[in-house]
Amino acid sequence: TTTQSCVLNHTHTTMPFGQRHRLVSAKNIAAILALCCVLLLFVGVSNIGRQHLGSPTVRRTASYQAHTSSSCDAIRRRSVPPMLGLAALSLSQLDRSFADEISAQSIISPLARAPKNVFIAGATGNTGRRTVEYLHRRYPSIPVIAGARSIEKAEKQGLSNLEGVTVRKFDVLMSKEKIVEAISGADTVVCVTGFVPSNPLAMKKAAHQVDNEGTIRLIDAAKEAGVSKFVLISSILTNGRAIGQETNPGFVITNAFGGVLDEKLVAEKYLRASGLDYTIVRPGGLKDSAPTGGVVATVEDKTFTGEISRDRVAEVMVEAAFDPAASNKVIEIIEDDMASTPSEKVFSTLFG
Repeated sequence: TTTQSCVLNHTHTTMPFGQRHRLVSAKNIAAILALCCVLLLFVGVSNIGRQHLGSPTVRRTASYQAHTSSSCDAIRRRSVPPMLGLAALSLSQLDRSFADEISAQSIISPLARAPKNVFIAGATGNTGRRTVEYLHRRYPSIPVIAGARSIEKAEKQGLSNLEGVTVRKFDVLMSKEKIVEAISGADTVVCVTGFVPSNPLAMKKAAHQVDNEGTIRLIDAAKEAGVSKFVLISSILTNGRAIGQETNPGFVITNAFGGVLDEKLVAEKYLRASGLDYTIVRPGGLKDSAPTGGVVATVEDKTFTGEISRDRVAEVMVEAAFDPAASNKVIEIIEDDMASTPSEKVFSTLFG
């Protein structure tokens, strides 16, 4: 480029005026053409960008960065006329700055991906009802779909009277197609289902149908319905066999109800491998009474005993859907009179 510049300067000082004028005009035309190329390419990149900005996943961001990086390398390797060198450089800088912009978008995207419509499975249960009510109080602008086996029960509980809450027929024992219909329109599922012990001779079958197969069916339906976030209630000691807690009284007693902890573990593993953004909440023993203390939270397989109010569990379940720090996390929670961590700070405190 330096040699070519020297030749052009020498020619400019020795050529007749008419030839110099033609050379300058040619240079201007080339510059204009180069600018047009840049503008056209900018429009193309912008259109691609608008498509990618709608993507919430880091995988697409990484894919786009790799694409733009390889494109820039190709431009740099390609032999181009001197006047188009600036255009290639500008495009390279544009691609890099745009990739950086998308990277920044992915960093803040958890906030941008806050739920817009939440489906609560098991909405009329003891914990499910509290979950609907807390979500309505805490995030009143967020529409809620309350999935209930009995519409009549939901109405008696007053759920259908809450502004922004829609009650729909739902049961994890329904077909996947029916579940997809029930959760349609939601981008987040909060699953607060669990089998209720009744007939001792049928507990194992019931635990398998509800906490294993039913949850898995709901996960599959959520994926098909386009749900992006799934919050699952489970229990401490779910993984007790693998962490040396098989003889823990809490494990023995709880799992005596149809092997429910073993069934929950199967559903947990399925959710973690589903590709959905998940949060698994493992509470201690559930109390119907009002909370008397704050939440004590640990990472998975660290809490082996303790109780917690259903109200606190409902609060943590809802916050799991909204807090970016809860993304792809398993948390174990109990309640303690000396604890001061509020439910809305549990995830940010534990995971930063």
